[in-house]
Amino acid sequence: MTNTISDLLEAAAECAVPVVRGITDDRLDAPTPCAEYDVRALVDHLTQVVINFQALAAKKDADFSVEARFVDGGGDWRERFAEETATLVGAWAAPGAEEGTTGTFGLPARTVGHMVLGDLTVHAWDLARATGQEFTPSPAVVVELGPALDQMAPMARKGGVFGEPVALREGASAFARVLAVTGRDPEWVRV
Repeated sequence: MTNTISDLLEAAAECAVPVVRGITDDRLDAPTPCAEYDVRALVDHLTQVVINFQALAAKKDADFSVEARFVDGGGDWRERFAEETATLVGAWAAPGAEEGTTGTFGLPARTVGHMVLGDLTVHAWDLARATGQEFTPSPAVVVELGPALDQMAPMARKGGVFGEPVALREGASAFARVLAVTGRDPEWVRV
């Protein structure tokens, strides 16, 4: 049986939300494995992604050009992230969310769901690594992401979303392979 995107997102959120809640203010300027973002910018980016993919689940367009400012925007950004991920799960659980094509991308809805699932999981790992936290993704999410990200990789690299794949040592885990296909070094450690 195929897991629904909402079930997978719920499992991913259960792993990601504690990481975001565990980010201390003194780590906000730290570099991350996602080289173009420090911790602050990556939290802003990931929160914006989570919000935009709520709209995409509803077959609406999303505006990815808006510059996100959640961490420095006032309010409890950690709790806002938790609330927005819960809303994301609900949006993808709505009837028809996984059917047809969706919003801005004009791609199959399940493919778009895999995109946000990948962002939520991989960026949670990025944030955990950058802030010295542990991160263990849901095994069901890793099983789903492996083939999905492999399929997306050529287009994602062409668009500058993924880096070049990273060579892995023999016996690397399935999650290490997921990270490597996105251009991340699974051995990355914070400075």
